[in-house]
Amino acid sequence: MKKIPFLLTALIGFCIFSCSKTNQEEKMISTISKETFGELPDGQKAELYTLTNGNGMTVNITNYGGIITKLTAPDKSGAWTDVVLGFDSLAPYLKENPFFGALVGRYGNRIAKGKFKLNGQEYSLAINNGPNSLHGGKKGFDKVLWKATEIKQDSVVGLQLEYLSKDMEEGYPGNLTVKVTYTLDNDNALSINYHATTDKPTVINLTNHSYFNLTGLKRDILNHEVTLVSDSIVPVDKNLIPTGKLRAVEGTPFDFRKSVKISDGISKTDEQLENAGGFDHCWVIKRTEPGLMLFATVKEPESGRKMEVFTTEPAVQFYTGNFLDGSLKGKNVTYVKRFGFCLETEHYPDSPNQPQFPSTVLNPGDTYNTTTKYRFSAN
Repeated sequence: MKKIPFLLTALIGFCIFSCSKTNQEEKMISTISKETFGELPDGQKAELYTLTNGNGMTVNITNYGGIITKLTAPDKSGAWTDVVLGFDSLAPYLKENPFFGALVGRYGNRIAKGKFKLNGQEYSLAINNGPNSLHGGKKGFDKVLWKATEIKQDSVVGLQLEYLSKDMEEGYPGNLTVKVTYTLDNDNALSINYHATTDKPTVINLTNHSYFNLTGLKRDILNHEVTLVSDSIVPVDKNLIPTGKLRAVEGTPFDFRKSVKISDGISKTDEQLENAGGFDHCWVIKRTEPGLMLFATVKEPESGRKMEVFTTEPAVQFYTGNFLDGSLKGKNVTYVKRFGFCLETEHYPDSPNQPQFPSTVLNPGDTYNTTTKYRFSAN
């Protein structure tokens, strides 16, 4: 057997190492691209941005409403599939969108009777949810066009959205300057950072309203297994407004401290479930550490998909698609009841009218700054 000269062996080894390193580096390249998504009634163009990480995960975001229109996650076989409810074009988002993927503000969740007092002055908001104001009013942040800036750095790509919410827009005081930054990394995590300043005292509670379905939009979400780091919820009345007191989850259908299948929790009898038609409540996060903390884990057994959610916020609204009724269709799927779930990180609902709740007041000179991260994997 002829021996390969040492120099040639070394050269071959170097080439293998070099090529392997090059392929690895190429695999880790993240990209962002842009295309026209559609036209608004006033003639302005909405853009659709596609963020892709080095593993092949993609997230589509439009600067109309900061809406996440698509997000792919891997299953246990390595296949990437869209796991958020939404539409393939802009037009349905302009008509009757139940906040699919939306960037919600100026105030996420409900404010009772659309009124609150701040520094002795009463403010009246648009009523758009029974007797209440919901998710910023009739034209909240989900229905405006944001200024978009692409972000590219190393293995992270992102999109920064900026919007000036003018004084008394939808009834809220103060010129509010908002920046929301979406970033996608090679850990298959989408992070959302919310930043805002104001020139007058105001209230603010920003969140994202994506509806997830880890089956890959194949069936309802009742078999999803959910864990929440929370000892209590914010109970609500029949108009879904907080009663003002917290309720311990122990011994109730709201106890997700250990993994619970959604169908098991939602099938139980409880006045709170009846009031909301299912889960549509605010869980108070039990903080074990400051800053960004893992508080929710959701698993879908058949696909093996897992979603972990981290936040700096004090609470989360867990919603199980109670009001989806089959009247909407997108991505070749009919959105029936329980077809998606939401984990909307937030402050408590109706906080401006509940002084015992953590404050949502933002004053001039202060900065609103929160972060939420969604990380996807499979096993």
